[in-house]
Amino acid sequence: MNNKAKGYRVERKMKLILEAHGWKVVRAGGSLGEYDIISFKDGKCIFFQIKSTNKKVFYYYGYSHGTYESFPFKLIVDFGRGCIRVLTPKKVVHSNDGEDFITFVKYLDKLKQ
Repeated sequence: MNNKAKGYRVERKMKLILEAHGWKVVRAGGSLGEYDIISFKDGKCIFFQIKSTNKKVFYYYGYSHGTYESFPFKLIVDFGRGCIRVLTPKKVVHSNDGEDFITFVKYLDKLKQ
């Protein structure tokens, strides 16, 4: 599978997880900007950059701020085998950094704004 197809597959997987929890999700076609998807729910908005690897460490060279246009900006790394981590962007991401993506989404469901 080429990188573009793999990237689309991983973005779609994250989109479906968020939608299953009631989020509206917009995919940024072609990933030409700083983020891959934007999600909205109950007055909340989060920007996500999504990456994948089959290694235990991922080196990230993209947008590195915790906010984008004053909204939260998160990095999601799918390490495979059910290990999906979400965190504030940083250059070196280990498979145990941040928190589990499903746990993160469930936590967001409990937040009120």
